[in-house]
Amino acid sequence: MSPDIAFADDNETFLGSQQFQDIKSWTHEHLLSRIEELGAEFGRWSRGSIQQFVELEVDSFVRMQRVPINDREMQLIADALTKELAGFGPLEDLLNDPTVEDILINGHKQVYVSRHGILQREAVRFTDEAHVLRIVRRILAPIGRRLDEANPMVDARLPDGGRINVIIEPLAIDGLSVSIRKFRKDPLGPADMVKLGTFDAAMAQLLEIAVRARCNILVSGGTSSGKTSLLNALATYIPETERVVTIEDTAELSLGHAHVVRLESRPGGFDGAGLVSIRDLLRNSLRMRPDRIIVGEVRGAEVLEMLQAMNTGHDGSMGTIHASSPRECVYRLEMLAGFAGYQGSEASLRRQIANAIDFIVQIGRLPGGQRRILSIAEITGANDNVVAMQELYRYEAVTGPDGEQRDAWATLGIAPHSPKVTRLRQSLQRAAGERHA
Repeated sequence: MSPDIAFADDNETFLGSQQFQDIKSWTHEHLLSRIEELGAEFGRWSRGSIQQFVELEVDSFVRMQRVPINDREMQLIADALTKELAGFGPLEDLLNDPTVEDILINGHKQVYVSRHGILQREAVRFTDEAHVLRIVRRILAPIGRRLDEANPMVDARLPDGGRINVIIEPLAIDGLSVSIRKFRKDPLGPADMVKLGTFDAAMAQLLEIAVRARCNILVSGGTSSGKTSLLNALATYIPETERVVTIEDTAELSLGHAHVVRLESRPGGFDGAGLVSIRDLLRNSLRMRPDRIIVGEVRGAEVLEMLQAMNTGHDGSMGTIHASSPRECVYRLEMLAGFAGYQGSEASLRRQIANAIDFIVQIGRLPGGQRRILSIAEITGANDNVVAMQELYRYEAVTGPDGEQRDAWATLGIAPHSPKVTRLRQSLQRAAGERHA
């Protein structure tokens, strides 16, 4: 084992020990008393000044109290206390780690993170539930959201574009639960996803044609399957000349597009006053002269407005939905429409769905954490009271000579049925012919 690895392991062992927690707690109390003496002056200090102050005070406290730690351990305590006073405590390193996708806190003793789709437990520890609450309230402070007995559940967008969900007692029986979803500062493009193996070049070409041909597309998948990332990537194919309106419960989309209007729903107050739903925003967006409407997640009564918009000239619209397959996606649309009070017959609803949606792209997370497009299905119409579809691509991993599974997609070589795609191909062929003439 190299000295660097051994050194890192020693650090992790100390950080996860009860000795570290005890010494940090004692030193923290000493620092708080010193900060009280400083008063308002402390609030004006920079992060660098706070770091210097903490290091000096920790050194003084350790020597005075004869705490049995070495210089390296003393520096680790000083760093942790600086994060406690000027940052987000034990969460700071995880929040700054670009490989971390999700941070999940189950009470003060259990912290899990997701990296590359795989959950693993972290050595990060909090002193007690009050410690976690203090850090969470610091995260919520800039966005003006309260967390207390009157408001025991918070779901909010963070200033950096991430999302936080917190639920405390009495709703969380075994102690508070915190879920933080992080998003990349530089969203993945289609070329990046091809390199990562999410889909192959032929599928990328089909998806580009579908978006440019103004086909209506739903991205279907489970939780943390990569739906939002794929939707972001597909949106890069939208021409810069078009006006895009995005509608979300919690704004997560980060479209690299010149003309985007971002709308976000608003939860009601304690008595429900002030509620602005996705459905309200979708209705309003129709008056905003959108070329395309993108719904972050379809999961309620807004499904009726979305289908009507897609059926009445807002071609090229997109959205995500929770479903396990393209067929289940259609069933879920029907179910949501029923919950929304749809008054027509089943046959009429299925015709609306068939006329509105052109493609369903199914994405999933494999056991190893990889995100892959599992299916691309085209809706071809409504026959015999059933929404008809044809599968253009299907994920079928193959086992290589070395026994390792390799990504592969099966296709029957069927051309898309949509007249929108046909028109685009014809126009591209005409343009190519004119250039060569």
